[in-house]
Amino acid sequence: MKTEELQEQNNLDLEPFYQALEDDPKILEEALEILLEMVNSEPKSIKKLALLIKQDSRNLYNEIVQVYKSTQDKGNLPSCCGGH
Repeated sequence: MKTEELQEQNNLDLEPFYQALEDDPKILEEALEILLEMVNSEPKSIKKLALLIKQDSRNLYNEIVQVYKSTQDKGNLPSCCGGH
């Protein structure tokens, strides 16, 4: 009986939370910032998150690669041409 009660308490309805994230990009951005701050404090979590993004979120992974490449390209240019 106690086990069933605990399971019911642990089965929170997260749908309103997910709906709020979808409805308001600012809330989503804040939630991601909090999540990334939490992950950054755990080195093992960083690698797990990176692998998860690479495996399950192809569009996000591709965007990260493009941003990385564009910052690398800018770094190779002389300062007169937009490099640092």
